[in-house]
Amino acid sequence: MNVHLSPHSNHSREPLFLNPSVKPGIVILSELHGPLRDRILEIQRRFDPRLASGVSPHVTLTGSSGMGPIPTSTSVDELRAALEPVGRDTAPMTLPLLPPMRFMQTNVVVLPLDPNGPVRALHERIKNSGLTYEQPRFTFTPHVTLSFFRELSTEEAKALLAIREPGPVTIDRVSAHRTEGIVNSRKILELPLSGRSRSPSP
Repeated sequence: MNVHLSPHSNHSREPLFLNPSVKPGIVILSELHGPLRDRILEIQRRFDPRLASGVSPHVTLTGSSGMGPIPTSTSVDELRAALEPVGRDTAPMTLPLLPPMRFMQTNVVVLPLDPNGPVRALHERIKNSGLTYEQPRFTFTPHVTLSFFRELSTEEAKALLAIREPGPVTIDRVSAHRTEGIVNSRKILELPLSGRSRSPSP
């Protein structure tokens, strides 16, 4: 398997997409929609208004774990050429959200997803699509970020970590965002997941 790494890998101790001071990059997300999006946005507004003012609530698929950011020099045409086959080969998926946790021993609080199964297959297809990317610092941990910028008080952190989301989350599209941090982000491409679900063998 060929790994396409950028020669300018970032060696920060923090996740690349979760560190607002790192250089710009392109990350792949799946934006939430419907009542779950509204509920996550409500939580973000309560615990981290700055986060809520940025990119729409989403599942982070690349950029902070498993696969670092894609260079901003990558054109939209290059992204489309790499990601359209991924979308055609991947069926929409509905997955449970796990209880909140601190992301990689930081103060960032996320709702993780099980990193195995169909979301892992999606992540690996993106990694193996031929796109160049930064060396990741952490193993693949798909997640929805609840709080990032604020330093929560003990009471706030306890309340946030006690939240239980019934979920599930539906991943039926992927989008590429050119970002200079979690707030300064612009969506440059969105593609549907249109593959067929594989029925289990009898």
